[in-house]
Amino acid sequence: MKDQLQQIQHLQFRDRSGAEALLLSFVRDVYSPDVATVELRPLAISLNSFNGFLTMADGRRYFFKTHTESDSVIGEYYNATLLAEAGYPVIQPIFSSTEAGRQFLVYEIVSAPSVFDTAWAIENNQTDRLPALTRAQQAADNDLLRIYRATLQPQTALEAAQSPIHQLFYHRLAGGRLSRFYADTATINLPGGETAVGDVFAVRWHINGQIYTDDLRAIIERATRLLNPAQAGPSIIGHGDAHNGNIFIEQDRLVYFDPAFAGRHHPLLDIVKPLFHNVFAMWMYFPNEKRDQTPITLERSDDVWRVQYEYPLHLIREMFLHSKVERVLIPVLSELLRRSWLREDWREYLKAALFCCPFLTMNLADGEKFPPEISLLGLCMAVEMGAESQSARSILDRTLDEVARAIR
Repeated sequence: MKDQLQQIQHLQFRDRSGAEALLLSFVRDVYSPDVATVELRPLAISLNSFNGFLTMADGRRYFFKTHTESDSVIGEYYNATLLAEAGYPVIQPIFSSTEAGRQFLVYEIVSAPSVFDTAWAIENNQTDRLPALTRAQQAADNDLLRIYRATLQPQTALEAAQSPIHQLFYHRLAGGRLSRFYADTATINLPGGETAVGDVFAVRWHINGQIYTDDLRAIIERATRLLNPAQAGPSIIGHGDAHNGNIFIEQDRLVYFDPAFAGRHHPLLDIVKPLFHNVFAMWMYFPNEKRDQTPITLERSDDVWRVQYEYPLHLIREMFLHSKVERVLIPVLSELLRRSWLREDWREYLKAALFCCPFLTMNLADGEKFPPEISLLGLCMAVEMGAESQSARSILDRTLDEVARAIR
């Protein structure tokens, strides 16, 4: 059944009718034999999921969504009730199957636009909703901090290890996804031609004047150690995957959706997905468009690759970054410091999780998905997220420098 969900997710983009035939059988088994038809909506945001509409035999129509995660070690997903009880404005399903491999949620049809679509329209000058979205985002981040503070409490190592959020980070590193995406025998198509993954992992990087002494293999090893789920520490109740595709705008209020990885977990892990995906990741969703907009060059030597690229952040992306950092990250770090709960390596821990976003959400070696220039851009961002820049400073490191000064 798990393989069937994976097959539907991939097939929706190249054989929608075939994917819908598979899905109809799945839905009738998991939800109701009275489902007459299903309609998939292949979207750019659907990197590890699929959604659409189903019609019942009596004509009623509903919206559905599921998250597909290979190599899952988590038994239960979708703690929507936990979020609602903690104070999150969350859209509740009318039906949920939460068992791993059979996770499937059915909702009343959602007519509100997603923040992802609204922000992309702003970035492409198709709407003037930047001021309204800014107000809504800042209010939502203020509310998020209040929920963090209200639910903040210690968590044992055993409790932490069972949190669903680790499926997005550690279990992708330590499970099958890393080896499946980047086997040593695989190649990745980059500017200048096909390159062995083993070679890509071994080179050191100079990116836009930033010097990194860690290669990708060292970054992976450090991230795997730092993100070990079985660590006692502070925890909050969080959505876990609150990127803009999982947030809707209802009457200028942000509402959470698809809590596949909701639960009790470390607050730093909770803000990783919005920090990366809402700010830096449009190349992941629109690779061909971003290739045309992103000048990038690669100069190779045996042990150092020098890359120059231009990827300026639009005002909407800067807004998402500043709101999350100023209204959530700095205050929650200050609170942890006040309680003597702040881990000394908080910065490395946060960056380790951020590294997983560009590196393991999608396969950068997938030549059908990513042009060579975007595969290279993704690798650069993985390095920038996961390692410390020397000489010139990356946007992320400059931001975290400011955060470190603010919490002293």
